[in-house]
Amino acid sequence: MQADGGIGAALEAVLMVVDEPVSAAELAATLEVPQPEVEHALAALAAEYAAQGRGFELRAVAGGWRFYSRPEFADIVSKYVLEGQTARLTQAALETLAVIAYRQPVARSRVAAIRGVNVDSVVKTLVTRGLIEDAGNDPESGAILYQTTSYFLERLGIGSAEDLPRLSPHLPGLDELEAIDGAY
Repeated sequence: MQADGGIGAALEAVLMVVDEPVSAAELAATLEVPQPEVEHALAALAAEYAAQGRGFELRAVAGGWRFYSRPEFADIVSKYVLEGQTARLTQAALETLAVIAYRQPVARSRVAAIRGVNVDSVVKTLVTRGLIEDAGNDPESGAILYQTTSYFLERLGIGSAEDLPRLSPHLPGLDELEAIDGAY
């Protein structure tokens, strides 16, 4: 890692994808730089954001660092999140939701294998929107299993997952899905 401003940019890149506070020690290990340099860069970034009056801030909480919306924008953010519940789903979200609906209960890793991409953020979005929920843990791997919710069924106008339209046996790639299924 570069010893100059590259540390700040690298920290921003990592902190943009975390969903819980990350310790300076963990960030230092990830960036392969000494922890005091990371701590200095984090403090400098937090001060820079505060001085610029950005809509977000970098906070040290719960033993780690994470981006948060500034408190004075809480009403706006809350309004956006709640109104976002009615926003249309992206193609990625629709594909992920379809896999979960037809394969439930299913682990996130299986959904990712079927789709061929990381689905972590999409799954969070679907959980936030109340379309999928935790269905317990896989007894073998301990992974969280996901299933559709009653809200999902209500939005589709069906009574249960068994009422979902049947997938055609002639879909391209169906053999590949079975092979992927057997791998888990």
